[in-house]
Amino acid sequence: MISLFGNGKTTKAIAKKYGGCSIFDDGFTCKSEDAYGNVLLPPCEFNPEISTVEIPSPGFPPSHTLIHQARNLVSEYDFFESVMPFSIWISGTNGKTTTTQMCEHQLKDKGALSGGNIGTPLAELDPKAPIWILETSSFTFHYTKKAKPDIYLLLPIKPDHLSWHGSMESYVQAKLSVLERMREGSVAIVPKAFADIPTLAHVIGYDNADDLCETMGLDITQVQFQTPFLLDAVLALCAEKILFDTVNYSRINTFTIDHYKIEEFRDATGRLWVDDSKGTNVDATIEALKRYRDKEILLVLGGDDKGVDLQELFDFMKGLHVKIFAIGSNTERLANFAQQEHLWLHKAYALEEAMKQIHALHTQKTVALLSPAAASLDQFKSYAHRGDRFKELALS
Repeated sequence: MISLFGNGKTTKAIAKKYGGCSIFDDGFTCKSEDAYGNVLLPPCEFNPEISTVEIPSPGFPPSHTLIHQARNLVSEYDFFESVMPFSIWISGTNGKTTTTQMCEHQLKDKGALSGGNIGTPLAELDPKAPIWILETSSFTFHYTKKAKPDIYLLLPIKPDHLSWHGSMESYVQAKLSVLERMREGSVAIVPKAFADIPTLAHVIGYDNADDLCETMGLDITQVQFQTPFLLDAVLALCAEKILFDTVNYSRINTFTIDHYKIEEFRDATGRLWVDDSKGTNVDATIEALKRYRDKEILLVLGGDDKGVDLQELFDFMKGLHVKIFAIGSNTERLANFAQQEHLWLHKAYALEEAMKQIHALHTQKTVALLSPAAASLDQFKSYAHRGDRFKELALS
């Protein structure tokens, strides 16, 4: 019997594909059944004696009682290992989605499909496709013990999801664990700090996009993206070159950046607004701030910061002309940091109040930036909901 932990997109896709599964979720209070013949049960009904395999949703917490009771726990990746074609895995803290999308864009004519954390579960990917490009989260790595990629593209690792993993060391280890399983003939492109990790893969270390281009023989002047998207584009080109020994600059330059990621727009008076709602951690917000460092920045900051250290962000902002409008559950924590570093901050608590104050100060010479360095679920349904509300308030 297949037991699925959590009623998320990943487990729902597996249940739909196979049928006859048991799905355990804290949201279920009594036994029921879905349209595909799967049984929906509260966690207290789990019986490890009759379960042959247990598959958790990627973000299912390792502290949950179901994880401790499981005897045959495997990740989604391990479950589909036997049918997984040639695969490119992409991880890191920021830029995973964009890099995955860019890789698919470059390799679409080769039949490549993207999935994993990017939105399409492995159960819905065609195993007959020649290439799977998988955005891989640290949550998935935590539960994966067998599956491995043929090419691993690792973006820089910065503090994130520390409350889930327990420590920065555990978070980093999750990202690096796959190197131990990679085989001869596979390739890993990783930050130079991790280039000496023992592995059978051929390792290419890099410091930045320029450094990686020099190593790989790419002409960075032909790549028309700015930071932070430049490294994403270069990694996609690296994957293409490794696989086919071609570099299609014209194709990568036609890629369109996804919404909610440093998405610029102007109101009727020409004032610049930037939606970076996907900037959910310190490093992402620092990268967004770098882009506008020569302007006066009206910054909407805050939400669920997931327990990370915010000092690096506030140290960076000391060199900028920035006014902070704090929202979300960490408003008081942000205010304490701002007070210590002598930075201007208004405790708005809610986005509506922050935008009211920003409208009064925003001119054609300033930039209004939503880059929260925090998750959205304390006040919004998702980062997309947060970004959409920001745009609505900006243009109202």
